Amino acid sequence: MTTLLEARYRSVLRLLPAYYRREREEEMVETYLWDLDRDTQDQSRPTLGEVASIAALAVRSRLGAAGAPRRYVLLGSSVRLFALFAVLVQAVTAVVDLALELTWAVSRGGAGRHLFLSQFTDQGLSMALVTAAQWFLPLLWTVAYFALLHDRRRLAQASALSAALPALWPLVGPLTGALVAPEPVFATAFGLLAWLPALALCAAHHRDAPPARLPVGPPGLVFMAGCVVTGGSVVVLPAMADLAWAPASCFVVGALGWFLWQVRGGDAAAPGAGLALAALGLLILAVRVAALYPWLQLPLPAAYLGGALVQTAMLALLTVSLAVVGRRDLIAAEPGLS
Repeated sequence: MTTLLEARYRSVLRLLPAYYRREREEEMVETYLWDLDRDTQDQSRPTLGEVASIAALAVRSRLGAAGAPRRYVLLGSSVRLFALFAVLVQAVTAVVDLALELTWAVSRGGAGRHLFLSQFTDQGLSMALVTAAQWFLPLLWTVAYFALLHDRRRLAQASALSAALPALWPLVGPLTGALVAPEPVFATAFGLLAWLPALALCAAHHRDAPPARLPVGPPGLVFMAGCVVTGGSVVVLPAMADLAWAPASCFVVGALGWFLWQVRGGDAAAPGAGLALAALGLLILAVRVAALYPWLQLPLPAAYLGGALVQTAMLALLTVSLAVVGRRDLIAAEPGLS
């Protein structure tokens, strides 16, 4: 006769995918009930730690654990590549932003240096710490990128979560009175651009996942190329440089390069790259639209609006094209979808 505790364990185990339950459910239930007296089982419940462990296992088993069906292998590969690509975009953007700001300050002489340092010295200790965190914590995206590609997963996860913290300030700052409330849609989209990759990295690059690797090129060379593209887009068109311009430019060039690589018969050992890029493109498109929309009602130079609209159109076209490629991969992994 099934006890109430056994029924509760089986209910929690429904979090796991069907293929995993078929193989392991009975063994897991036996393990959980092994040393428990049957007479007391109706008064017991699974502990919070056991529920959390099963939930974590449910994530791992759906994101490409060993022996998973093809659709879960594809999903896991897609989420891991999404995290890797997004961390790369964040890393090059953070490095380029700081490098260009320091270059500007130095090139303007004493007045430029004073203006740069005044961000840290003229607002009190607490705001100086917040400003320093906003400047330097995003550099940890670079640590996360290289740590991930060298299979230092704990370091990559901690670095990504720390690097994403400044994205919360536009949402938290107004509550403290230290910051004027920004456009809520943009603040939310910008926060998602930081936190979704960080959480995806923690979830998908689990201990059972294969080591991370780029589909093309050495990590250092790809990072430098991203910095050149991102920095060049700001230097060549400085009037366009809002917060969405640089990451969107990096993504557009990178996605076009990936398409070219595929046309030339590139590496087929990275399933889910199309889905990963489509998800990242949709996220950056949301930031681009959120950044552009408030300015449409203002008399801004035609070059700015025209350039931003062209970039938005390219992002939309690339995202749709990548989604088509991703759907093709889904159909190949799960023929029933066709």
